[in-house]
Amino acid sequence: MSVDTPHIRRRGDRSTKSVWRNRIVVGDARDAINDLPSDSIDCIVTSPPYFRLRNYQHGSQIGLEQNVDEWVDEMMIVLRGLKRVLKPTGSLWLNLGDTFSTHQRQGARPKSLLLAPERLAMALTRDGWVLRNKVIWSKPNPMPTSVRDRLSCTWEIVYFFVRSSSYHFDLDAIRVPHRSRHTKTHHQRTAWSVPDSWRGPSSGSNTGLDRLKALGLPGHPLGKNPGDVWTIPTAGYRGAHHAVFPERLARVPLLATCPEKVCAGCGVPWTRDRSRRIHVRATHNVNQRPQLKRRCVCEPHVSARPGIVLDPFIGSGTTAIVAEALSRDWVGIELNPEFASLATDRIAAARDSPTPRQADLSTNRTTTNQTKGETNERTTTT
Repeated sequence: MSVDTPHIRRRGDRSTKSVWRNRIVVGDARDAINDLPSDSIDCIVTSPPYFRLRNYQHGSQIGLEQNVDEWVDEMMIVLRGLKRVLKPTGSLWLNLGDTFSTHQRQGARPKSLLLAPERLAMALTRDGWVLRNKVIWSKPNPMPTSVRDRLSCTWEIVYFFVRSSSYHFDLDAIRVPHRSRHTKTHHQRTAWSVPDSWRGPSSGSNTGLDRLKALGLPGHPLGKNPGDVWTIPTAGYRGAHHAVFPERLARVPLLATCPEKVCAGCGVPWTRDRSRRIHVRATHNVNQRPQLKRRCVCEPHVSARPGIVLDPFIGSGTTAIVAEALSRDWVGIELNPEFASLATDRIAAARDSPTPRQADLSTNRTTTNQTKGETNERTTTT
């Protein structure tokens, strides 16, 4: 099917290499990634086809394999390509859901969870990726199910992978407000601190929090770490694509790991100064973050450009919509030309919307409202 739009490039169009920013490449992700330069992507945010849960109406689609390990093998072809295009300082955020087996040949006894996300995560770690977090996407409005012999599925996984031990991560950009207020200064060890004699060799330390409490602060003056459980409603969308993930799910990954600016010459992210003496910073306006600074050795006249996020299964275009709302660049890959056209229309509509989208993407507030009507959650009833 021909798609007549300036924001879509077909795989095989050699001009893709020079105009790949803010475009959707129509093609199979296993092949289309080859059109992107090595070490060119700052961040990858994607929700690939889950094993045997959706039919995306294309003969070359991933997800309808007979065995879960075959699905892992196909996904690893894509992910090895992603590893090539991702910068050493880059990150991969992978939203995955599990599947219940309906036959032994799928990889487990009938009715058993197949552990598809875990199998893929283990394959990635064997391939050299570093798994930094397993985020739980908790859904306050999960899809109803009539199953009577197990609990309802109310969450999915978002894996956070990196290529190397040193990578771009802006925690200050995603901090959330503290629930407790300032306290009187004290110098006692707080109740949550585990005695040193109880700490194992891999145990962390809370001495930093003890120092902040001693200064009368509830925690870091810019807010607390948002943690690895995110409560976000599923997305409601009545278009032709029936597997849409919410915009707010992409916001934290983009703010934390897709740089606001990178050097246009070498691609190194610009970052902000961070004081190691937090009690000094606390005396200043915490809403005023330090300015971005160049961190490379390029000449001062070399300009900067936004960081870029890749979604190799862009589907309905959610990652691109959030990227543009946060002033980042993006590139998407989509197998189905009809879905690529749909995504382009959604992105254009969001771009032209008079309503600011920044507030809509906030994850800093507790979710109380639930999406009504149609949802696009990917679950099974086995």
